[in-house]
Formats: sequence, C-alpha cells, structure tokens
Amino acid sequence: MTPGRFITLEGGEGVGKSTNVDFVCDWLSARGIDVLRTREPGGTPRAEAIRALLLDPTPQEPLDETAELLLMFAARAQHLAAKIRPALARGVWVVCDRFTDATFAYQGGGRGLDETRIATLEALVQDDLQPDLTLLLDMPVEAAQHRVERRGTTRDRFESERQNFFTAVRESYLSRAAQAPARFAVIDADRELDAVQASIADNLAERSALWS
Repeated sequence: MTPGRFITLEGGEGVGKSTNVDFVCDWLSARGIDVLRTREPGGTPRAEAIRALLLDPTPQEPLDETAELLLMFAARAQHLAAKIRPALARGVWVVCDRFTDATFAYQGGGRGLDETRIATLEALVQDDLQPDLTLLLDMPVEAAQHRVERRGTTRDRFESERQNFFTAVRESYLSRAAQAPARFAVIDADRELDAVQASIADNLAERSALWS
C-alpha cells in the first residue's frame, strides 16, 4: 500500500490556520482522497490532556520553558504513535494543524531555547518523518493580533504573550521556510479568505500533481 501524504499548516496566532485546515481537508476529500484532520499539541486523548496543561493561562505555578518543550514532544510522541503513523501506513493523508516547525518557532524563536536541543528531541521522537508539504500562513503580527482580539475569547498561555514574542515566532517560521523551500509554501494570509484559499488550492494542485 502506498503511504499517505503528511500536510501541515503553520503560522502564528490569528492567521487562520483552523479555518484553512478545514479547507485543505475538504479540497482533498472532494478529489477522493481519504483524509485525517488532527492538531498539535493534541490529537489523541492523552495528547489532548497535555495540550490542556500547556495552554492553561492561569497555572498555579509558572511552567518552566524546558518542561514546556518536553511536554510538546511528549504529546507529539503519543500523537505519532497512536494516530499519525498508523494513518499514513494505511494510505490516509494526514492534515495537521501545527507540527514540529511550531516548536522551533515558539519554543526556539519565541522562548529562545537552543535549537540543537529541539533538533535532538525531533530526531528522537520522529526519526526521519517530516511533512511532505507545510503551508505557512504568514501575516504581520499586529494585524494577526487584531484578529485574535476580535474573537472576544479568553486567551490561552501562548495567545497572552507580548508582541515581541510573536515577532520572534514569525521570524523563526520565515527562516525555516527559507531553509526548506521544497517543503514549505508561504501563503500571504493578510488578504480576504477567498484569495488565501485560492493560493492554498494552487499549491495543493501543484504538489498533488508531483506526487501522483
């Protein structure tokens, strides 16, 4: 059986990842492709329990940055073992809202953790597994923050960070995209949704043709 393809969507807060994960899944399903939609951190009951701890905006004690990094990879290890790898082995295409690029961007860029430590955990947890395509939704930080504010919901631990944190996250994402242009497609998310999704569809069509 031909293994499935692994597609991830990345970007900072407010760029429209969740909406566009749905779009990607619908686009693939309309073409007869068996699709699994999932997210990180999370995706399985145990990994979702870790997600709740990571996003809790009012913990009784501050979460240590190294503990945060290890929890991210603990959730990822469970997610890969219980959900992602089995689906890919069955020939299912997996569409994931964030993956390890987010760890390099948030814990590496935002928190300033040593990227070699992140890379060591990446190798331990993933072996050689990498996404086949990463759609990076990119827009200016201030504009993205306005979108988050308009939601009117309580912010989680990461959404509550200051603007300089999100600037560092964005710069880290763009740096990773520049280093791996064959895997990344950078999508200008600071446009009307129809235009954003047209760009996503163009990239999906181009990559699907290469993979067929």
